[in-house]
Amino acid sequence: MLIFSKARLVFLSVPKTGTTAYEAALAPHADIVVSNPPELKHAPVFRYNRFFRPMLEKFMAEEIDVLAVMREPVDWLGSWYRYRRRPFMAGKPNATHDVSFDEFVEAYMTGNKPGFANVGSQAKFLEPQPNGCAVTHLFRYDDQAGLTAFLEERLETPVETEAMNVSPKEALTLSPAVAEKLRRKCPEEFALWDGIGAEGAYVPLPTRVKRKG
Repeated sequence: MLIFSKARLVFLSVPKTGTTAYEAALAPHADIVVSNPPELKHAPVFRYNRFFRPMLEKFMAEEIDVLAVMREPVDWLGSWYRYRRRPFMAGKPNATHDVSFDEFVEAYMTGNKPGFANVGSQAKFLEPQPNGCAVTHLFRYDDQAGLTAFLEERLETPVETEAMNVSPKEALTLSPAVAEKLRRKCPEEFALWDGIGAEGAYVPLPTRVKRKG
């Protein structure tokens, strides 16, 4: 998480959306950099609302915007799958070396997820809170140009990033049946993704996201 007081902007770090690269590039310009522990670095909206927002609003008189990045749901799961197939993960409980991508996604859709498929939810991470706290600018992961342009204008500084913490390259294909099931089981993920428009504009989901069983 990055906090810019002059720009009145908070940049939330959704896992597997390239925010580590932006953290490295923008840390010198940020007033607060939350890089550890992971539970705070990757604080979702509800945790930002509970622990950070009250403090910031106390000292920053003007309204604070909240920025985040979302990845296409299947691509996001693919990134997690590849990330957990790195060589040093071999033999660890969360490794995905011994499961196919279809099996990984099937496991992700179960109520009692095994450790290797317990990777959270982008929709839950970005869920608006009952008090109105919500992401105000949501960019697609594949719109790096738009995100960079927004940051450069808002922060009044050039932004150059380098790839960091990248999952191994591997072509992945989800079978049509599993892809259809994922859309049926996790509609909130696709609704949020489909609602993102130009320049980070999007239609927010209602509060209290509930996943179908």
